[in-house]
Amino acid sequence: MSEARKSPDAFAFQVMLVRCLIWGCQQVLIKTAAVDIAPVMQAALRNCIAALLVGALVVWRGDFKQVGQTWKAGLLAGALFGLEFLFIAEGLKLTSAAHMSVFLYTAPMFTALGLHFIMPSERLRLLQWLGILLAFGGIATAFAGGMSFEQMDGRMLLGDAMGVLAGMAWGATTVVVRCSRLSEAPATLTLFYQLAIGFAGLLLIALLSGQIGEVSLTPLAVGSVLFQAVVVSFVSYLTWFWLLRKYLASNLAVFSFITPLFGVTFGVVLLGEPLSVNFVVGAVMVLLGVVLVNAEPWVKRQLRKVVG
Repeated sequence: MSEARKSPDAFAFQVMLVRCLIWGCQQVLIKTAAVDIAPVMQAALRNCIAALLVGALVVWRGDFKQVGQTWKAGLLAGALFGLEFLFIAEGLKLTSAAHMSVFLYTAPMFTALGLHFIMPSERLRLLQWLGILLAFGGIATAFAGGMSFEQMDGRMLLGDAMGVLAGMAWGATTVVVRCSRLSEAPATLTLFYQLAIGFAGLLLIALLSGQIGEVSLTPLAVGSVLFQAVVVSFVSYLTWFWLLRKYLASNLAVFSFITPLFGVTFGVVLLGEPLSVNFVVGAVMVLLGVVLVNAEPWVKRQLRKVVG
């Protein structure tokens, strides 16, 4: 019988805080190292190294035994995972790391919408629909609130749109995992599919677009790729899966929304990225909306405590 999941304790909070800090600095690191290595190549190499590490773990644990039943869904999940990082890599050439950090984390909203139409048990409730409307309103505000057409930065808007598309791809990946045999597969095998297929796809795109040669092995470039591969894609992802087995997912989801706040902070402090008023207002609306969608049970409990 599986162990009952519990509410996050002090240890879980500390681990989540470190994990959010690590995930929040990803976009800043990619953008900083882009002068030495193309973002697409960073994503491809990071996935390659992480896939080798996770693949070794899959073999050691014997998780490869389920490949026969899961490879089709694994290919689809991996393709979507690669697409997510393609949008991130190309979007960061056009927009700020702060913007990308916020728009990427619209993913849970798209996951909830997808599951609503596919799984009867995942129908959205009123509070969640309000959250989706709030998040979409936030996206619109962050894109163009308070600006005339002439004032809009076309490159940044395109980069922001790629951030939303990256969030959609991430959300679609989660839907595939939830609605296929991957939902019963070991987390290591699911992660391996995403990393391995993502690496192959991104490497092919880098080759076709001529970006495969945009690599200079400076300490910054090597450090960026190794950090993303080992710390982010291997250690933090597996830690996240471990937390989901021990603690209530809805409560963990609330903590995870600290990540874009770290991303915005790092972008402003380390890269000197400007923040417009409309973006700040829109970002707050997006994050509040996503919290309502993804942590609706937790939000309800808190509202009952306040009303009661």
